[in-house]
This record gives sequence, C-alpha cells and structure tokens, in this order.
Amino acid sequence: MQAKDIMNVNVVTVAPDSDIKEIAKLLAERHVSAVPVVDQERYILGIVSEGDLIRRADRSTFKGPKSWWLALVASPEKQAKEYIRDHGTRAEDVMSREVITVSEDASLHEIAVLIEKHRIKRVPVTRNDKLTGIVSRANLLQGFVAESAASEATGSVDDRSIRERIIEGIREADPSIVNFADVVVKDGVAHLWGGVRTKALVTALEIVARNVPGVRKVENRITVMPEIVQSTLWAE
Repeated sequence: MQAKDIMNVNVVTVAPDSDIKEIAKLLAERHVSAVPVVDQERYILGIVSEGDLIRRADRSTFKGPKSWWLALVASPEKQAKEYIRDHGTRAEDVMSREVITVSEDASLHEIAVLIEKHRIKRVPVTRNDKLTGIVSRANLLQGFVAESAASEATGSVDDRSIRERIIEGIREADPSIVNFADVVVKDGVAHLWGGVRTKALVTALEIVARNVPGVRKVENRITVMPEIVQSTLWAE
C-alpha cells in the first residue's frame, strides 16, 4: 500500500499572498494543523503551521529588550528574516520553506519513518513536484489497519480506482461531507473513516461504497459527531 492509496486528495491550500489572519481562521474552521502554500500550478512553495503562527504571536507579545550579545552574533540577513517573520502579513512571510514531502509511490513504512523523524503531523504528497494530496497520521493509521486485515503488502490498481469512485460518490452525494470522511480500499474491502453529523449520513456513505463495482465488503468506522468537532479526527 502506498501514499496514493490513503492520501486525502481534498487538500486545504493557500496562496503565497494569503493574509495570515485568514490562514489562522482557515486552520481553526477546518481543524487542520497546517496548510501547504502553493502557486497557481500547485507547486509547493512552503507550509504554514499552527506552530508558525503561535511562535509569531509569542514573539509579538514579548516587549522586553533583545539580548545585546545575540544581536552582535546575528547576521544582518538573519535579523532581516526575523523581522519579516515577526511583522509580515502574508503566507510567504511566515511559511516554512523546507517542506518534507513524499511521492505518490512512497510506502506506508517510509511515510511513518518521515513523520516520526521530523515530528510532523502530516506530509504533502507530490507528483512531478506538484501537490496531489496529503497524508496525516490518522490516514497512516487507517492504512495500517487496512493492511493488517489483508494478505497482500501493496494496494492494487483496482483498489485505487475503487477508492477514487467511492470518494467521487461521496462528493456527489454531499460535497460538504467529503472533507470529513475518508476511504481506504484493500483487496476490495472498503474501510470508511471519519465523523458526520447524523446516523443517516453514516448509512448513506456505506450505501455509496456498497454500490461501487468491485467492492466486496464495507467496514464502516464512521461515527456520529457534533458539527463543532466532527473534523478534529483529521487534525492529527
């Protein structure tokens, strides 16, 4: 099983000139911990995380004098960069430019190692350096659960096409749900995850999956959650 078998293709992104106040609002509304910064062709320029905004807020609230000896050893370029990060108002001013990414063919093990090594919550997935999806720790766990329930070690092309059809079916049934439900398909078994507002939606999503040709069985792990917390599952 690979990144393209488990990644979330509905990625929240921002442009380099996006206002950081709007980014903070977006992170809160969508319950995500970071957003990739992309250009018009979806090349990744950087990433803005909750940590970037929190560190900025901490620095802006500290009004005490800076250490004189730190000022002596800091280069003019470093001081200029710090000023930009402290006072800039756009994504490109505060974003981290060294972004850890994986290809669509990366294995679950490779992704797990990267997430653990770099202490990150999610990793963007790219094809020819363009953003195609994102894998969170929750997505990774879902993939391992699906793998443990099957005999093969890698997802098949049929599994991937089935997953794409299920996601498209969910989008057609209710576009507002697609960001709060995820699908992993292994050997024709569709594993549904996430949180929705009503029990009827849980049943509806299972019917969507059952009606896709090639699905042998549906493992429905979707739960009913209040709207205010229904997307926190994807924040990890």
